[in-house]
Amino acid sequence: MTDLTRLSAARLAETLAAGEASSVEVTRAHLDRIAAVDGDVHAFLHVNEDDALATAADVDARRAAGEELHALAGVPIAVKDVVVTKGMPSTAGSKILEGWIPPYDATLVEKLRAAGLPILGKTNMDEFAMGSSTEHSAYGDTHNPWDLDRIPGGSGGGSAAAVAAFEAPLAIGTDTGGSIRQPGAVTGTVGVKPTYGGVSRYGLIAMASSLDQAGPVTRTVLDSALLHELIGGHDPRDSTSIPEPLPPLVAAARQGALGDLSGLKVGVVTQLQGEGYQPGVLARFHESLELLTKAGAEVVEVSCPSFDYALAAYYLIMPAEASSNLAKFDGMRFGLRVEPTDGPVTAERVMAATRGAGFGDEVKRRVILGTYALSAGYYDAYYGSAQKVRTLIQRDFAAAFAQADVLVSPTAPTTAFKLGEKLDDPLAMYLNDVATIPANLAGVPGISVPNGLAASSEGGADLPTGFQILAPAKADDRLYRVGAALESALESTWGAPLLASAPELG
Repeated sequence: MTDLTRLSAARLAETLAAGEASSVEVTRAHLDRIAAVDGDVHAFLHVNEDDALATAADVDARRAAGEELHALAGVPIAVKDVVVTKGMPSTAGSKILEGWIPPYDATLVEKLRAAGLPILGKTNMDEFAMGSSTEHSAYGDTHNPWDLDRIPGGSGGGSAAAVAAFEAPLAIGTDTGGSIRQPGAVTGTVGVKPTYGGVSRYGLIAMASSLDQAGPVTRTVLDSALLHELIGGHDPRDSTSIPEPLPPLVAAARQGALGDLSGLKVGVVTQLQGEGYQPGVLARFHESLELLTKAGAEVVEVSCPSFDYALAAYYLIMPAEASSNLAKFDGMRFGLRVEPTDGPVTAERVMAATRGAGFGDEVKRRVILGTYALSAGYYDAYYGSAQKVRTLIQRDFAAAFAQADVLVSPTAPTTAFKLGEKLDDPLAMYLNDVATIPANLAGVPGISVPNGLAASSEGGADLPTGFQILAPAKADDRLYRVGAALESALESTWGAPLLASAPELG
């Protein structure tokens, strides 16, 4: 039998619909794969074996009875641990929520369950999604399946690593400054940040409410479109949810796979390439541009000068919102509670002891920074000024999209770096998100498509690179059309998907 863990989600769906395999068999194959390799990868914080198999058995019974099912029914999925799941631990990678089991499901989890996708478990992440490498989890590092000594990106490194290691065909990530796309680039997976408000945030453990967005992590562009259409759409429980239907994402992916981009303008952002980008990353980027040109697209240069200030603005806005969102973790209502061992037990002292013990260094760093930026006398100078820069970035996007249908850049400036390499230099770590942050500040959608391999910064083994495509708000279908066209051209060049060349684990 074909190795079920190597099939795309779309191919698995066809296999299940044709009766060539059962959902129980598919789910068991992925659970066995997790058991075999996750000791090395550490993509999962919790494996949901019994419940996943029960869901799979139910789907098989419903299919046998002739019931009409969702296209992805029976295809297993992994969920980032920042998304709340009823009856399953949801820790956001933090000790302060260790053992917490939510009493409700996030909206997107409700949709997954209703469609019959077995949930394999919860994936590792930087604590409260604060990080670019998944080295800031309270429960240990996740390792890149391409090289176990390297980072899988962050904060959603667990979801990306699970998909890259063939432990799951689909995963859910969240993207606040690039945490779906940047891990996608360094693990050779497809990662999509939908338009802000295009997928409900109800049930996400918030870090920065004006920036957070859940989205798909997959191995193909079509798989992302299928998952995006399932989890997207309006949710009245989320006040920021867009009250409009999604554009036809799956149809756009299928159209793009035909390889014709005639009449489409692709804008290359001048500010998102050059200094700080590895030569191999830039080489793969320009090769991808040539493929888009051969598919009929017109490539033009566009300038977005305010993007030079995006990183600085983001690292004021995001910590400010995080300091407010994390104020609820006070040792009083849920999660960890630590009482002082000496002196009186007051609310203030319990809160201080709990947060001191429950938060890691990166969370403390960002909460302190955000609280300072919001403090009296500094609000206008820091947070207020950052919001003005955000407006300039939004205007730059509007001007650029007047010149091009989509904008493109490398997803990340480098390939995966070694674990521990940048832990002592937060500023160097933050620079990994320089190309992805502008989309979050403007709320526009973006996708990272694997576009080849490049030598690591120290000249070692070849590692994955990513090609980022950005579209105007609510035009997510353009991501899938262009992404699928590039994917198809690259696979024709390689003769196989990029992940087929990944080193074997286990």
